[in-house]
Amino acid sequence: MVSEAIQEKRVASIAEKIAKRYNHEGIRVVLISGPSSSGKTTFCKRLQIQLITNFLHPLGISLDDYYVNRENTPRDENGNYDFESLYSIDLPYFKNDLQRLINGEEVELPSYNFGTGKREYKGKKLKMQQNSVLLLEGIHGLNPELTDNIPQERIFRVYVSALTTISLDGHNWIPTTDNRLLRRIVRDYQFRGYTAKQTISMWPSVRRGEDKWIFPYQENADQMFNSAMIYEFAALRRYAEPILNEVLEVEEEYAEAYRLLRFLKYFNYIPEDELPRTSLLREFLGGGNFSY
Repeated sequence: MVSEAIQEKRVASIAEKIAKRYNHEGIRVVLISGPSSSGKTTFCKRLQIQLITNFLHPLGISLDDYYVNRENTPRDENGNYDFESLYSIDLPYFKNDLQRLINGEEVELPSYNFGTGKREYKGKKLKMQQNSVLLLEGIHGLNPELTDNIPQERIFRVYVSALTTISLDGHNWIPTTDNRLLRRIVRDYQFRGYTAKQTISMWPSVRRGEDKWIFPYQENADQMFNSAMIYEFAALRRYAEPILNEVLEVEEEYAEAYRLLRFLKYFNYIPEDELPRTSLLREFLGGGNFSY
């Protein structure tokens, strides 16, 4: 409960800074970026609630909905789809929608279907009001090329990452990438139809993409938000173990799955129903109040 309270206090503080700059500098766009499974989407939703308490009208957009159709996705050096590339986003289309929104026009937003790899339209429309602030959430949020058509003084940038603060003992620290990988394994299995084997096999490509497309721009942020919580491995364990146990010993990904299973045994279980419905972890575990 204290861990959750600390996070909410931090979200509220960032919202107050945005509101102050809205009043003094005319901030209209908030960019939210960070590596995979850092909790950007839930942070964005909780930030919107806090912005409302500051008498602003927040509107949220996920950059994931602007992916090009799968067959048009750029490929990496191995010939595989490079979903981490900036150019997996339909930049001209996104920039046009962004400019129209800033100009006060009504825009129908796309919705990307991860199952079919196609862009869809479900009638979701946005129009900015006089006190509106537009929140853009995605891994490329801090890349200058994404918003080079918007005056930079009207943009507020937030970098979200899970910076794990606990160690197993005085000599063995816990890599932040393990934190995010466990989150992603659980989320991908529950909501995107991927097995642990598939998520683990994709992880090296994801990490290369982060080094190239995300981490070089983190210093552009006006604020940083740490989404890691001290209790979360105990909450993730119950979900992650049966998923990781599906990886067979003969498969290449087994060594990594076995390592993660051994690591999780250091933690006790936490009853799932003790987690708040607005917890950032609900983005990965499910059962929360927010829709994704």
